Amino acid sequence: MSAPPGGAIHVLPVPTPFAVGRVNCYLIEDDPLTLVDTGPNSGTSLTALEHALAEHGRRVEDLERVVLTHQHIDHIGLAGILVERSGAEVCALDALAPWLGDYRGSQEADDRFASTMMLRHGIEEDVVSALRAVSASFRSWGARVDVTRPLAPGGELGFAGRSLRVLHRPGHSPSDTVFHDEATGVLIGGDHLIAHISSNPLIARPLGAAPDATQRPKALVTYLASMRETRAMDLRVVLPGHGEPVDDHRALIDERFEGHERRKEKIAKILADAPRTAHAIAQAMWGNVAVTQAYLTLSEVLGHLDLLLAEGRVAEDEAGGVVTFRPTS
Repeated sequence: MSAPPGGAIHVLPVPTPFAVGRVNCYLIEDDPLTLVDTGPNSGTSLTALEHALAEHGRRVEDLERVVLTHQHIDHIGLAGILVERSGAEVCALDALAPWLGDYRGSQEADDRFASTMMLRHGIEEDVVSALRAVSASFRSWGARVDVTRPLAPGGELGFAGRSLRVLHRPGHSPSDTVFHDEATGVLIGGDHLIAHISSNPLIARPLGAAPDATQRPKALVTYLASMRETRAMDLRVVLPGHGEPVDDHRALIDERFEGHERRKEKIAKILADAPRTAHAIAQAMWGNVAVTQAYLTLSEVLGHLDLLLAEGRVAEDEAGGVVTFRPTS
């Protein structure tokens, strides 16, 4: 799409091996020539990205800047390769820089954190072990990269023809960063807001937390607060990390709020029968999917339980290292 002044912003859809499908990378035709997000670390994705750049008369070697919206592997995987070939600077949220610089260690610490969360909330040890093995096998889709230009929240990322405001919008991940062209009303949104699917607020080890961190972050509470901030903005269009542009961000955010409210009430009804672990609630809602996608469904349930806890409608009890939830009335 075109976003004057400052030249065009082109969407470059890059294939991924994940259920979400293609990831949207964005080529900003400005000085410096900039790519926002990269696709996963695979030959197929790199070839597709090269072909997409060529359609606009560009090569990987022409890139002068790579900007990363958040830490997920479908968005950061090729960054190291692109930088090696182009010499481009790497821009990402300042708090994300250490995570990217120690990618393997960060992933291992994140997996330990996830295992702790799963065991604490009722997922069987053999399932946890299997899911940890799957997660480890996925690590090669990402790779380390050095952030040469850390971005402070609220700061500006300047170009010859435009300036982008750097806004931290955590929730889907701890590092979600959106970039606002205040002159044109364009928001490069990463996975913060996607039209065809609700961005999952995954429970993740906070950036900068110790590798042995065990404190559960309130991912959904955080994400709802981030969406409220975005809703208050005057935007012409959101360019998302997946799917089509979002032309009415307020309507979509309101739809997301309603969806989370419905899910919260459904969980409250399930709990009315008897105290349960978060995993047992997930099984009541999704059956076997709560096993095959245990961490995703666990994050969904815990997020909505946090809303019920904040309203005083639910309490949590711990016995033998496992937490159960019960209604307070």
